[in-house]
Amino acid sequence: MLVAPHIRILATGGTIAGIAGSAIAHEYRAGEIGIEDYLEKVGGLGLAAELSGTQIANIDSADMGPSIWNSLYLAATEALADDACDGVIITHGTDTLEETAFLLDLTLPSNKPVVVVGAMRPADAVGYDGLRNFANAVGVASNADAAGRGVLVVMGDRVFAARDVRKVRTRGTEAFRGFPRESIGLVTPSSLEWFGSAWRSGEAPAFAWHDDLPEVAIIYGFAGMDADCIMRQVRDTTRGVVLAGVGEGNMASAARSALARLASDGLAVVRASRADEGVVDREPEDMANGFIASRALNPQKARILLQLMLANGITDPARMQSEFDRR
Repeated sequence: MLVAPHIRILATGGTIAGIAGSAIAHEYRAGEIGIEDYLEKVGGLGLAAELSGTQIANIDSADMGPSIWNSLYLAATEALADDACDGVIITHGTDTLEETAFLLDLTLPSNKPVVVVGAMRPADAVGYDGLRNFANAVGVASNADAAGRGVLVVMGDRVFAARDVRKVRTRGTEAFRGFPRESIGLVTPSSLEWFGSAWRSGEAPAFAWHDDLPEVAIIYGFAGMDADCIMRQVRDTTRGVVLAGVGEGNMASAARSALARLASDGLAVVRASRADEGVVDREPEDMANGFIASRALNPQKARILLQLMLANGITDPARMQSEFDRR
């Protein structure tokens, strides 16, 4: 007799747990349904798994941050160490989903499936996508081949790796895409197909967890940007800056000079791009300026990686660049 896998649900709120009060309303309140009520709601779907839940938070994911991340990491670590737990699902709002997924991808072991899932429509809306996404997430988290792929994100019948996933639309159920890899699998409530084998089997976490991540600012590049714009956004407590530059991480000459001065004073400076897709390569001036190229990471993920490096005592620009090159 087959034993149903035990999947631990760590709930943080978001649209997947949101309520509008009307099936056709535009406005809604995120994080209104508790995990116990949600599990009762999905109980009639006939999912082939034993589900248990813990409410970590019940928020709009725009309010996600270090204190909740710390609670989430501790709960996920405990679940993954439990022999009775076969996989973990994290329900999450979509606005900052990619940041949470990437942070956990860099700090959790990959011995069991960890899946982050959300929804673009609240639970009482016409065409609510949360139930299907959740059912798909259960299928992925229950699949032994999901282990060794790092943290995964399930949205819209697609499976994404945390490194690749990004929210690219404000509305609609096809709001997520992957770069440089698109989806790494397709999933429905009754099927799952992987586009390749696991690539992280047996890997330890890339970085040790720290509950006091250093302050790193993201500065958005624009035409006419000057040095004052840079300096206004850097405080005494700022340890690093990610520039969401134009094109391939470019910036105005005055802004470049200001950031180079900050880098010479010991501030970590990463060049990323405000463009939706593309790789930011090293350029000849980066070594002299002390800059780091974000490669395939967008600004918000570059910030997460930079925070973890600084928290773990990695401050040499060459070593930092090697970490970005690996992602």
